[in-house]
Amino acid sequence: MKISYNWLKDYVAHTLGPQELADKLTMAGLEEEEVIPIGNALDGVLVGHVLETAQHPNADRLTLCQVDLGDGEPVQIVCGAPNVAGGQKVPVATVGTTLMLPSRDNPAEKVAVKLKKAKLRGEVSNGMICAEDELGLSDDHAGIMVLHDDATVGQPFEDYLAALGIAAQDAAIDIAITPNRPDATSHIGVARDVAALENLPLQRPEVTVPEHGGAAAEQIAIEIEDPDGCPRYVGIIVRGVEIKESPAWLKQRLTAIGLRPRNNVVDVTNYVMYECGQPLHAFDFDQIAGAKIIVRASEGGEPFTTLDSKEHTLPEGTLLICDAERPVALAGVMGGENSEVTDATTNILIESAYFDPSTVRRAAKLLGISTDASYRFERGVDRVGQAWAAARAAALITELGGGEIVPGMVDAHPQTPESPTLELRSQRVAQVLGVVVADDEIDQILTALGFSAEHVADGSFRVGVPTWRPDVEREIDLVEEVARIYGYDRIPEPAHTALPNRTPQALPADQLRTQARALLSGLGYRETYTNSLLSKERAETFNQPALATVAGDVVETLNPITQEMTTLRPSLLPGVLSVMAHNQNHGQEVLRFYEFGHVFHRSTTHPGAVPGYAEQEAVLIALSGPTTTIGWDQTPRTSDIYDLKGVTEALLASLRLPPIAMQPVNEATSVSSYHLSLSAGEQPIGVIARLSDELMDAHDLRTPVFFAELNWSLLVDLSTALDAHTYAAVPRFPTVNRDVAVAVARQQAVGPLLDAIRTVGQPLLRDVNVFDLYEGDRIEADQKSVAFALTLGADRTLKDAEVDRQVNAIVKRLVDDFGAVLRQ
Repeated sequence: MKISYNWLKDYVAHTLGPQELADKLTMAGLEEEEVIPIGNALDGVLVGHVLETAQHPNADRLTLCQVDLGDGEPVQIVCGAPNVAGGQKVPVATVGTTLMLPSRDNPAEKVAVKLKKAKLRGEVSNGMICAEDELGLSDDHAGIMVLHDDATVGQPFEDYLAALGIAAQDAAIDIAITPNRPDATSHIGVARDVAALENLPLQRPEVTVPEHGGAAAEQIAIEIEDPDGCPRYVGIIVRGVEIKESPAWLKQRLTAIGLRPRNNVVDVTNYVMYECGQPLHAFDFDQIAGAKIIVRASEGGEPFTTLDSKEHTLPEGTLLICDAERPVALAGVMGGENSEVTDATTNILIESAYFDPSTVRRAAKLLGISTDASYRFERGVDRVGQAWAAARAAALITELGGGEIVPGMVDAHPQTPESPTLELRSQRVAQVLGVVVADDEIDQILTALGFSAEHVADGSFRVGVPTWRPDVEREIDLVEEVARIYGYDRIPEPAHTALPNRTPQALPADQLRTQARALLSGLGYRETYTNSLLSKERAETFNQPALATVAGDVVETLNPITQEMTTLRPSLLPGVLSVMAHNQNHGQEVLRFYEFGHVFHRSTTHPGAVPGYAEQEAVLIALSGPTTTIGWDQTPRTSDIYDLKGVTEALLASLRLPPIAMQPVNEATSVSSYHLSLSAGEQPIGVIARLSDELMDAHDLRTPVFFAELNWSLLVDLSTALDAHTYAAVPRFPTVNRDVAVAVARQQAVGPLLDAIRTVGQPLLRDVNVFDLYEGDRIEADQKSVAFALTLGADRTLKDAEVDRQVNAIVKRLVDDFGAVLRQ
């Protein structure tokens, strides 16, 4: 937001230069982004009188002007402006004057140009008759600047401007306003900080605020149907106003901060808003049907045309200002075309209200409208400043446009705000800042900022928070106020800093994630980062309870950016599938990816930070295509679910988890053709699955896709990988290897067989692996052969007899429990 340096001086009589002021504000928390010089030094620019004009003999668009500068003989000046004429009083830059004019190479850049006596098309020119932009007064270059007829010939132009209340030079200080400082969105708000910093009084304009009622209450009725959206609405009526151009001083003030002057009434409302931070709106009172204002919420679907002639369909809940027949303004955002002030307007209704910040923010976002008014209402304006701002605007309108204020005002005020009171301990100030600030100085700082500070005990204050500071809610906020005015540069750097006597370490989840990334990357998988927002339809497609460790509906957002980003993802799979399709379309055949990210569900059984919602971190691994690229020494094969199962088992093994069960599920879902359900005890931890043909076709994926999605948050809780490691000596005795092959039913899962072998094989069994699987004509058609490699050992040399007993026990369990037949 831009602040005018000259305008600011109306409220605090400081002696700081523009850059010095900007630096002070930055150190006080109002960061300066840029200081923009405005205007020129006008030494050598005089008031001239054009005595007569003549057509240039050698140029159709140039005029020869005889100009009296008040010091003797008239001088000839060649002028190219279309509006120059005899009898005019004009600003003249004399020979030797330096002006900031557009560069010939880059018109957007201004350079210093010293005027010289010159010939233009053969005719002598002694200076230049200036337009407003050439003097730095505005951007207007339509013609030369024509002065009042009573201007004194030969008078320095800077003196002429001063008599009109116009400064030849100014500076706009562009300040970055943080959301917690709504009070700093005005000149008075910034001046209050400057006054506190410089220990100067704040000079606020004197305004007579009328009482509620009077003739105004008889001429306009105000009804608030939504007091939560509009706690206060003030209306003042001004009759007999002449709509006309604003005076030069007002136009200059608005131009300095980047606003375009329109007319005296609209300019006054903008001026007061930038003066005190309270947005105002001026209605053509004669266009208010029924002489009644109703503040209500939109029912949804109502059409409305705003001041910029754009038609909008209003969402439900939009706060509206209505007359007895129709909406006339979007509360806190923009007025309506049907009640705007025009050149024919004579009677004005000034609106000054407090609108709920979240209500205005929601309407502005949904409608895609951002205005100076909504910018301030969204942050929260002064809860009690409405009557003062309306009265200030009414007084200025009558001053600049005539008319008279209808006695009284209407102040619809169903909710009276309460000013909070906080305790501030000077001991706490010293503790936080590291420097002792005297009680008297704390009192002075808070009082200068508008707080009421009452000394209730030694080193303790009862502080009343002003209504324009909604951001101050706790004692620490008051400490910050003291610190920024006291001066951060006055706080000494401590000679010693206490550090905790421990080595900082990453969180377990971060350590394990780093370890898992290294493992997966080493296995040839690439990490992806995808958007956590999906369309609702796509999110529901991938929200399959059979594949999720947390079951629940999808989570929709309240204010979606687009319809394609309305819902939080319930799975990482949709994002990774898009990545796989993109890579395949760009010529990649070997597709191996993994991603860590958060997934979301509605759930009451898995409570999270927000009641009714569950959020977990998940990890997804996906592969498709050949196992490797084609080479002269290798023939790649197509990846299958066992490749992914091996990678998943390697990841789980690295986490040192309790025993993990894998249960085949042959039921198809809309996402998978089949899958393995993984669990640790009774807790599901994820799935390994083949993507359904429908989703492969939807993503144009040409080879089967396999994916594993695991609940990483749960895996971190179960992991013992970060526990203390215990090392054992290398065994001194050899192990014994035996192979066992059995025939079982073709539908028999191998996992239960492995579990049985591990149970019965104790205490000698060290390891067991499947090394062969056979289905063919050498066994029954409904059977398969599974071969296991057993490794047995002990802290001694094993004998054949005891090894045979252990192996026979394993075979007997397989025969008894699974109907297995030992193959010889």
